Amino acid sequence: MKRRFFFSIPFLAALLAVSACFAAQYDFKKMTPEIEAALKNRQARFGALQQLKQSGAVGENNQGYVAALQGDQALVSQENRDRETIYQGLVAQNNLGPGGLGEVQRAFAEVQRDKASSGEMVQSPAGEWGRK
Repeated sequence: MKRRFFFSIPFLAALLAVSACFAAQYDFKKMTPEIEAALKNRQARFGALQQLKQSGAVGENNQGYVAALQGDQALVSQENRDRETIYQGLVAQNNLGPGGLGEVQRAFAEVQRDKASSGEMVQSPAGEWGRK
């Protein structure tokens, strides 16, 4: 009998968030309730956000957040609020100081640009929007 491995969506969301952290040399020292809630919230809206990205209504900006280009501002605001919670947690837990938030945002923006699917809207570091 072949054994299958099952990974839960929350586990995958946390894995993606943590892998992005490692890409930028940041990690969570402690999974706080706020960070855990933000990851769960992101997981819950993942499908809807992906559909908006694929349609071009939402894109990944150069500051590590999503931008409503034509779409649902409420969903974008919720996603960005959760990303902010995660970013602030990384800044605090890694003792990055006053410039740390910008550093984390830029690192996550790069990861999100790299992870974007072909045809999704992304903003370059210089601020230009285009399809990947």
